[in-house]
This record gives sequence, structure tokens and C-alpha cells, in this order.
Amino acid sequence: MENTMSRADQVEELFRKGYNCSQSVFAAFADIIGMTVEEAAQIASPFGAGFGKMREVCGAASGMTLLAGYLRGYSAPDAAQEKKELYALIQKMCAEFRDKEGSLICRELLNLKPGEDLAEPAARTEEYYRSRPCVQACRVAADIAEKYLCI
Repeated sequence: MENTMSRADQVEELFRKGYNCSQSVFAAFADIIGMTVEEAAQIASPFGAGFGKMREVCGAASGMTLLAGYLRGYSAPDAAQEKKELYALIQKMCAEFRDKEGSLICRELLNLKPGEDLAEPAARTEEYYRSRPCVQACRVAADIAEKYLCI
């Protein structure tokens, strides 16, 4: 990917190549976290389609929070202050995502009822991209990550 592209443009490019929402957001920052796109995509892969296609938490929001954990997370089990600060950051980022997208829940963003979905992943066609809010959600997640993580 070109360095002159915005993070949001990089996210969209990755998504249009076939990466899921979480992979697209997390992997667009691969250079910042010191990974290849492929390594970042592998780590974020289970969070797509609302956690393994369960349509729960939006993959774009998951990728954004995974990035926050990587850049601002804590590792000590007794890191009470760090935990408090990280959770406050995640809550702020997710509140902004919810305000802009209407929900953090994949099925709500796609207007699906619980259990209503295709058994197999949908083919990535222009109609697919036009019919879903995923590209926009990924772009919003990238913008929020840049804003709050000072990237």
C-alpha cells in the first residue's frame, strides 16, 4: 500500500481485497505495530463478521479495539490504573463509533435478525459493497483509531 494513502483509504483497500472488517482495520496499521499485513490479518481474522460470523460486536470496532490494546494495553495482572485508563479509552472510542454508525453490533448494522444470515460468506461483488455498511464502518474505525491513539 502507498504511504500517501490515508488510513481510511488503506482500510477500504484491504476490505475490497477480501479481508474482513477486523483484519482491514488492524492490518491497515501494520506498519505502526511492526507487523506485516499478513501477520496482522492473521491475528485479527477471528473477529470478522461480528466474532466468527456470529454477528455480535462489529469486526471494524473489534479491529479498532485490538489496535488500542496492542498500542496502549497492559500486561501485568495487577495493573489497576492501566486497566482503568485502557477501559476508559475503549469506552470513549466505542461510544464515538456507535454515535457515527448507530451500533456496535454487526447484526444491527446489517439489519439482520438473530440467526438470519447466509451459511457461507457472501461473494465480494460491487453489489455486496453497495448493500452493506462495512466499508464505511471500517473507515470510521480507522479515523477513530488515528484520533485517539495519536497515530
